[in-house]
Amino acid sequence: MRIEKCYFCSSPCYPGHGILFVRNDSKQFRFCRSKCHRNFNKKRNPRKVAWTKAYRKTRGKEMAVDSTFEFEKRRSRPVKYDRDLMGKTISAMQRVQEIKSKREERFHANRMRDAKKEKKQQARVEIEKSIEILAPAVANREEVMRNVVDSARDRIAARKKQSGQRVSIKKMDEN
Repeated sequence: MRIEKCYFCSSPCYPGHGILFVRNDSKQFRFCRSKCHRNFNKKRNPRKVAWTKAYRKTRGKEMAVDSTFEFEKRRSRPVKYDRDLMGKTISAMQRVQEIKSKREERFHANRMRDAKKEKKQQARVEIEKSIEILAPAVANREEVMRNVVDSARDRIAARKKQSGQRVSIKKMDEN
């Protein structure tokens, strides 16, 4: 049995699953679920719907051009069964999958490296816009830290008292 691709979202359609729509000109459209079929009927463009593979590829979120995609193409020519050929084919498929996954990881890492710079820039802009909100928090920071340290010392002293150890507490100098 052949695992088809959904016409709308490009996810796999396993045998016995999904919907098959045959147009008047006998072109077949396979859909993995009713969500894809509904969107197709509403004449939505898969490249503009955010959750589809086509959208991700057009926006540069997934690899669009790679030599490993050649191996996924559908071939209609029948081949006589040969045990050695099948073994070699399966090992080649596994190797291609390894290569593809490594390339996808590299692609994602490169995308995220660029996104990291953009994220930092956006954070700086946001801080500059709302600096008046942060200014009082920074002014009270020393006092808050002093209170946290004092409360931690008090908790430690209380634990030591319960266990019967000698307590020696050094108070922090208050300016």
